[in-house]
Amino acid sequence: MEHWEALKPGGLRFVWDDVLFPPGTDTFLLSSLPRLKPGLRVCDLGSGTGLLGLLLLQRQEDLTVTGVELQPEAADLLERAAAENGLTGRLTACRGDLRSIRTLLPAGRFDLVVCNPPYYPAGSGALAAESPRRTARAETACALEDVCAAAGWLLRWGGSFCLVHKPERLADLLWSLRSAALEPKRLRTVCRRAGEAPSLVLLEARRGGRPGLAWGPPLILETAEGRPTAELERIYFRRQEDTP
Repeated sequence: MEHWEALKPGGLRFVWDDVLFPPGTDTFLLSSLPRLKPGLRVCDLGSGTGLLGLLLLQRQEDLTVTGVELQPEAADLLERAAAENGLTGRLTACRGDLRSIRTLLPAGRFDLVVCNPPYYPAGSGALAAESPRRTARAETACALEDVCAAAGWLLRWGGSFCLVHKPERLADLLWSLRSAALEPKRLRTVCRRAGEAPSLVLLEARRGGRPGLAWGPPLILETAEGRPTAELERIYFRRQEDTP
């Protein structure tokens, strides 16, 4: 069954399907990491139904976003979401396997690549019965090294790669990035409450960047009383961005 929702009152509308992987907090959190500016050419690896691309376009309307997606049902919904929001031509689907990225898209075309990749190695933990959910959760269709290699191919020199992952995979992530000539530059941990262990990491790497990793403040999701923090409210468009 399809579900259509607005990112905010009067904002862009996104779609998801019960059979496909449902929208998650990690996608919203990742959308807050890139430093967006008008005119950026963006590629979303494993774009699903296009939620991450729509979140970026909601934050900065002057972008072009290409989603690389293996599952035809998800790519169909991305294209429908683009049409629904009047974004045909600015939000597009490239249908194919990111492991074959060199046959899909030319090198160095993009300023920014984003990805919410599968978190778990194939064969670890319980996997969903449905193939789309299994592919989104575990590295059954692509590994972390494949994702980083694809980002390295797509980015122009000096372009950025932003992704979200699990903290227990941080060593694997840093190794995979450097193996693809992507230098880790900026990292934030995500914690449910202040003082708790992180549940996610948000990381930006740069093609051709110099060594040097900046650790940002943790992104805290809840106050001590269990209410959403002001930053999380802004990420979900429930509160206006702070004025400089």
